[in-house]
Amino acid sequence: MISLRRRSLSRVFFIAVCAFIVRWLFFSSSPTSAAGYASHQIKEHNFIERATRPDKSLNVQRHQFLQARMGRDERDELMGAQIRNGVEDYWERFQMPYMVSKDTSSMDAQHVVGAIDQLLSLNGWVAALCPTLTRPFGQNKHEHAYDDLVREDHLYYIAIVIHSADHFLVDQLAVIVQMAKRLGTNNLFVSMLDYDSTDSTETLTDLCEAVLTLLGVPFRIRRVPGMTEDPSAAYYPLEEAHMRNLALEPLRELLQKRGIRFHRVIWLKGFTCPNDILETIKVSFVNEAAMVCGMDWAEHNGFFIFSDRWRTRDIDGDQFRQSKSSSKAEAVPPRDRLGASRYAKHLPFQVFCCESGTHVVDPEQSYYKGIEYRAGSDYHNLSRAEMVPMRDPDAPCLDSSQAWFCRDLWVRSARDAMDEVDKVNNHGAGRLARRAAVDVAAREPEVVAAREPADPNAKAPEAAEGQAQAAAGRRKPAGPGVDADANAGSDYDAMPEEEGAEPPAELDPFIDPVHLSMPNSVFRPARILVNPRCPTTYAGVSHTQLALDLFGTGEDDAFHAGVGKYVLEDWEGAPESFVCQEQRQTGGRKATKTQRRLGFSIHDELQRE
Repeated sequence: MISLRRRSLSRVFFIAVCAFIVRWLFFSSSPTSAAGYASHQIKEHNFIERATRPDKSLNVQRHQFLQARMGRDERDELMGAQIRNGVEDYWERFQMPYMVSKDTSSMDAQHVVGAIDQLLSLNGWVAALCPTLTRPFGQNKHEHAYDDLVREDHLYYIAIVIHSADHFLVDQLAVIVQMAKRLGTNNLFVSMLDYDSTDSTETLTDLCEAVLTLLGVPFRIRRVPGMTEDPSAAYYPLEEAHMRNLALEPLRELLQKRGIRFHRVIWLKGFTCPNDILETIKVSFVNEAAMVCGMDWAEHNGFFIFSDRWRTRDIDGDQFRQSKSSSKAEAVPPRDRLGASRYAKHLPFQVFCCESGTHVVDPEQSYYKGIEYRAGSDYHNLSRAEMVPMRDPDAPCLDSSQAWFCRDLWVRSARDAMDEVDKVNNHGAGRLARRAAVDVAAREPEVVAAREPADPNAKAPEAAEGQAQAAAGRRKPAGPGVDADANAGSDYDAMPEEEGAEPPAELDPFIDPVHLSMPNSVFRPARILVNPRCPTTYAGVSHTQLALDLFGTGEDDAFHAGVGKYVLEDWEGAPESFVCQEQRQTGGRKATKTQRRLGFSIHDELQRE
């Protein structure tokens, strides 16, 4: 009797093990959670796919998990029953009688696309009107200007973070539809994150879901609550980092579970014309850039000003000016000489950091390298009865998550160069490869002086003195005749103009001779660019007038042909210091921000790792 019972238990156990093995081999693994999150996860390749050829396409007809909605409010609506009755009536009376066979499917699809275009044309300027706007280099006059991008058949990841921004969400949807038409619906993945919106954003994301589903565009639309219910306890840079990392979750899932690698990530902000985005993508590819940003313009007192200066620094580490779109050459947003010169010619220029408006990121140089958005941790929480902590003058800058991201790009670029050197050295190539990777061929004496000071108690050697002069040369002198906007730190979109804002404290011109770092110019630069021909605007802004202000009515015939106009041939190293505009305490997006000038040493950052 006991033997028979044991035999039965053994059979049950054997069957259970077999079932588990079959499930593991032939079906994708999706751990279930109480929230039902598993049904929205990207599924892994099963055994048959692994044994043959893994499908790495973004085909939503074949893989339904590529279209997912998470966090939707499923509670019954006040007029929900009436709406459902109306939809069913429309379907039964006007759609089903005409869908009699597969022969009519193309006509039905065309009817759907036409209806979507008509729907999206009811709001704002929309993407359809963008080709009528003035652009330099004949950008909008050449119908096949971006056919080369289409032929490459690259994959693009479009990320949008929405926080009570229903005033331009439909326009952004129109831009996505136009991009899908040009690049192909199977070449895009759209990640939309609704972060605790209190306006009609949630209803509009229903519209986005319907349109993207009908067009066959892969997407994940997700709504998440705020990190804290108390606004005074909210630290905006931390929220910002949290939102962006959530918006990138499908990017990482698609790589880990299906081996799908995207060529570029497009962060869509405000309203940006599709051709401007395509051109920025082109600038990104031909420069092998880690990040290329547009320029963010807001209407202010009847004119347009460059906005979003919280996250933007020129290659000298200075803030952009809050310039008018019609400013003369000596008062344009970038302050460094070369950047201002290229801006005046409508050419891409190098910067230390940017995020203004829609921007394009190369994931191979960032997200796939493990870089995530982050924020400072030693901020002061106003919701607690605690004393304001004292911070060292050289404490890390508590600025935006994008500014942290930029600095991480510079450090990562330098580290990658050193890793390449180590890899070559292991194969015996040695010193020449190291010099090429870190670009020290012309600066070797300076590096040696920085590494081996003759007398630790003496004055700083020439390398340190040159470093101090470089830092001092990037500062703006105080006194009469100085640009009043030079250090007036305000981010037009994030906070009102600060009255009487103090300029950032200057660096001490004397560098400690005991602690000497290799100058930033030694290391491989991060390729971060701004494309001034890619403006981003917001609701109520006359895009047509802005285009006239920025580009006039003529053509830049000298740069009419080829992609040479896009290429930046000489790349500078990171500045030795930058203007740190930081938020030291909680209080949400509008919290007060202060300024100081802070040193930045890639060598020191590498030493900390």
